[in-house]
Amino acid sequence: MIGSRISAPLRLLAVAGAVLAFAGCAGDEEPAAGPAAGEEAAPPPGADFAHVHGLGVNPSDGALLIATHTGLFRAAPGSPSAQRVGDSQQDVMGFTVVGADRFLGSGHPDPRAGGPPNLGLIRSQDAGREWQQVSLLGKTDFHVLRAAGRVVYGFDGSSGLLFVSRDGGRTWQERTPPAPLIDLAIDPGDDRRVVVATPDGLFSSPDGGKGWRPLDAQRVGLLAWSSDEALYLVGGDGAVAASADQGRSWKDRGTIGGQPAAFVADADDLYAALADGTVSASADGGRGWAVRARP
Repeated sequence: MIGSRISAPLRLLAVAGAVLAFAGCAGDEEPAAGPAAGEEAAPPPGADFAHVHGLGVNPSDGALLIATHTGLFRAAPGSPSAQRVGDSQQDVMGFTVVGADRFLGSGHPDPRAGGPPNLGLIRSQDAGREWQQVSLLGKTDFHVLRAAGRVVYGFDGSSGLLFVSRDGGRTWQERTPPAPLIDLAIDPGDDRRVVVATPDGLFSSPDGGKGWRPLDAQRVGLLAWSSDEALYLVGGDGAVAASADQGRSWKDRGTIGGQPAAFVADADDLYAALADGTVSASADGGRGWAVRARP
């Protein structure tokens, strides 16, 4: 079981699967020649979502946002049906909600549009209908993107560097992570403290990525830090574990029922997307899960 103690041979298999599943969908990367090179035509605006990369909840209305390989989708409160937001079919590799109707993203442009193959950091201030360039256009492809207030962390899948901004993403400092990042979670009580998941296990930094110390070499997965300061991890087999001491020790919880594609906490609620696009939610710390949205 990924997310619990496992033998070395099994861990190697688990890590290999985790890298493919979590590291930003390596198979989704476009060739250097351009974002549309060698790809099939993008689906029509009303097509079902697939290849989920990120999740979030809009504080303004409680709607679930689903960032995918073919654009951003929205499931209204109480509805399992998700609809495309706007008409963009950009590949939203990195995604995070930073406030009411305000989102940050990264990835690759709509195949119908021109421009550099990497979007750098983009933002929306109208719930995802329109996006504006913020910084690093053509330079970075954030596979992991997390924010707390004005502090933004982005792991660039191209360079392998961790970028840190304290002004909303306008300017950046580069950090060297302990290994390629699978995921990153920010301590809700201290935006300089982060825990990262890598193929080599979990690491923590107390100073915004300047220094690192190992936490657990046997755990690999996606991370979410809830507002009650519980840190959660979902492994490659869907098993959920929780930590009350910033990732030093863990207790098993429930299971999401399959391989995760995205994982996020909103206040004390948890949301997880499966590889088939189904999104489930838990209101009891990961013990029980119910379908929130389907493709």
